[in-house]
Amino acid sequence: MAKQMPKRNLEKVGLSVTGACVALVTLVVVALILMVAQRGLSTFIKDGVNIAEFFTGTTWNLANTNEATGLPFTGALPLIVTSFAVTIISTIIAVPIAIGAAIFVVEIQPKFGQKYFQPLIELLVGIPSVVFGLIGFHVIVGAMRVIFNVDLGLGILPGSIVLALMILPTITTLSIDALRAVPDGYRNGSLALGYTRWQTIWHVVLKSATPSLMTAVILGMTRAFGETLAVRMVIGGVEAMPEGLLDSASTITTTLTTSMAVYATGSVQNDVLWSLGLLLMGMSLIFILIIHLIGAKGAKARG
Repeated sequence: MAKQMPKRNLEKVGLSVTGACVALVTLVVVALILMVAQRGLSTFIKDGVNIAEFFTGTTWNLANTNEATGLPFTGALPLIVTSFAVTIISTIIAVPIAIGAAIFVVEIQPKFGQKYFQPLIELLVGIPSVVFGLIGFHVIVGAMRVIFNVDLGLGILPGSIVLALMILPTITTLSIDALRAVPDGYRNGSLALGYTRWQTIWHVVLKSATPSLMTAVILGMTRAFGETLAVRMVIGGVEAMPEGLLDSASTITTTLTTSMAVYATGSVQNDVLWSLGLLLMGMSLIFILIIHLIGAKGAKARG
């Protein structure tokens, strides 16, 4: 009968395997960041694109050359403004609905929420973004034409509404978890002091869950900032500074998806697109950092 491996050896094997997994994940993340940074910074180091012009210029046209500089028009400000506009507007639309739904299913009808509502929300999370884009193009864009009496109906507003629908399940699910994590003792103590149920929800439950709710909102914004396909179908794809919510525009992600395969690797245009990718990755890292800071602050407050 074969001897069993000693427990200490098993622990060493387990430690080695898990350590290798951590090292592999770390290597992939570091390599990804270095690759995007190296290609993105080439625009300013190798190609000589002015970094101030890149962030503040209002003309984006990689197909034509600026006679003054001999480089393409690389003013990315319209793309940056549009990306933040659709992200902020979609968040403003989605957050009140998500938190209101979370309050209802946790504080008002918990049995309904657990049995029916959460499975429905989880189903919405799995719907492909192209489906949201199709619905947005045929329903929301059509509604924009009728309501505002415009020809196209494309622009920031329909893009924001589609994004709000897409991030709503994420924010709602995380908000439900945040409210459920509040100890029942807080509620019982508040009611014992004479607070009404709504006063308890507003002053005790929501206040206690604020760090987790903020995390839910930031995660929703992160997804909205990086979404591509659904937005591309309803925003118009015009790489110019929008003057209104129904002007056709383009975000960083939509420009990347439509232009990356057009230009040869190593060209100025291709490097500029990598710079957009670096900017997008940087914003995502900032969102993640904010989530960690909020989580640390919440843990400190609870401690």
